[in-house]
Amino acid sequence: MKRSRAILGLALILCIATATAHSEYYSKTKSAVHMKEKVTHLHFFLHDILSGKNPSAVMVARPNRTDDKSPTPFGSLFAIDDPLRTGPEPTSEVIGNAQGLYLSSNQDINQFTIVLYADFAFTTGKFKGSSFGVFSRNPVVEPNREVAVVGGRGKFRLARGFAKVTTAYFNGTNGDAILDYKVTLFHY
Repeated sequence: MKRSRAILGLALILCIATATAHSEYYSKTKSAVHMKEKVTHLHFFLHDILSGKNPSAVMVARPNRTDDKSPTPFGSLFAIDDPLRTGPEPTSEVIGNAQGLYLSSNQDINQFTIVLYADFAFTTGKFKGSSFGVFSRNPVVEPNREVAVVGGRGKFRLARGFAKVTTAYFNGTNGDAILDYKVTLFHY
């Protein structure tokens, strides 16, 4: 009986010692020298449609104000599942989609600005199954603007970079927009 308690005690001590040795929050750091950084340039059009029977962007929250008649009033939050197309025409080929959120973030109606978080995923071609993420301020009324790329997956793993955005079409009445994206990605 004493012997089995001693063996059990020794086994518990070994288990605790082993668990402590393997419970680090990190593993061995390895050099990334063997990884070659790539640069990829992309060009596509994002179709952000708030109108019609099947909009690609919908308001999910709106401020409690009655004086702002804009389709995108300050403080409004939109969920998006916008198609990425090869051209500005609604019939051009769909190559992916941007899913995420944007918030109307400027109180001045003449300086329409959003904060955009979106994952730009590709569903066809060379980059099928890959995506990059944008989290950035986007001053929509500026003719040429830039948003930050903050990550990626698949072929765009560890992506960073930027997208130059211009407005190809905007309807101020219903909020529909077609945006021209020229993206530069640095990734592995």
